[in-house]
Amino acid sequence: MALLHSNIIGKGQPMAILHGFLGMSDNWKTLGTQYAKNGYEVHLIDQRNHGKSFWSEEFNYTILAEDLYNYFEHHKFSSACILGHSMGGKTAMNFACNYQDSVDKLIIADIAPKFYPAHHQYIIDALQSLDLDDISSRNQADFLLAEHLHDWGIRQFLLKNLHWVEKGKLAFRFNLDVLAQKMEEIGEPLGHTEFFNGPTLFLRGSRSEYIGNEDLSEIKRHFPNAELETIDDAGHWLHAENPQQFIEKSMLFLNS
Repeated sequence: MALLHSNIIGKGQPMAILHGFLGMSDNWKTLGTQYAKNGYEVHLIDQRNHGKSFWSEEFNYTILAEDLYNYFEHHKFSSACILGHSMGGKTAMNFACNYQDSVDKLIIADIAPKFYPAHHQYIIDALQSLDLDDISSRNQADFLLAEHLHDWGIRQFLLKNLHWVEKGKLAFRFNLDVLAQKMEEIGEPLGHTEFFNGPTLFLRGSRSEYIGNEDLSEIKRHFPNAELETIDDAGHWLHAENPQQFIEKSMLFLNS
């Protein structure tokens, strides 16, 4: 059985952090270090087809939740706190509903349990336009990507995944072919009858459109003990755009 790759920081109560689509565990290193300083053994996890974890043709939330369960079993967690952002939040929701006793507290960053129409196609198209055999530096990749993606921040986020496989050969850490094929899975809603009774915090960015006030009733249907908080001056990447408030609100919830 393949095990998810992780970076483990600190000692104390286990806490698993799950990145979003096309992200990786390194995106959470700065915040992970903050949680570790507050008494947590933080497991920054790469989900399958991302980061340094294994690649697979199979990719949906049921399987991503099973991957996390296998990870918990391997590390002999009886339970842990879980934080998931975007796609990682959907994985965390599915895990909490399917393995209720394994979750102490659940934090979901900027994603609701509802269906989202596929909206990453322009990013996939831009990435697929790159011929990595002809690219010899990250700057060159950024220059070519800029023809399709004008947002500097999104380009830097994506290009963090570029690494040298061998001298003179670049590759992405994510499995672009499979993720392009399975992109529809990213927007799948939580199963209609799924619920988690434990303490849950949903965090949304004030400038993000991923969680609206109209989504609160569905959140409460699946997560009856959920609360919803807003991070000021932040969009979908709320943990990167306002890390101080993200830590403050999440630690208040974890300590409550």
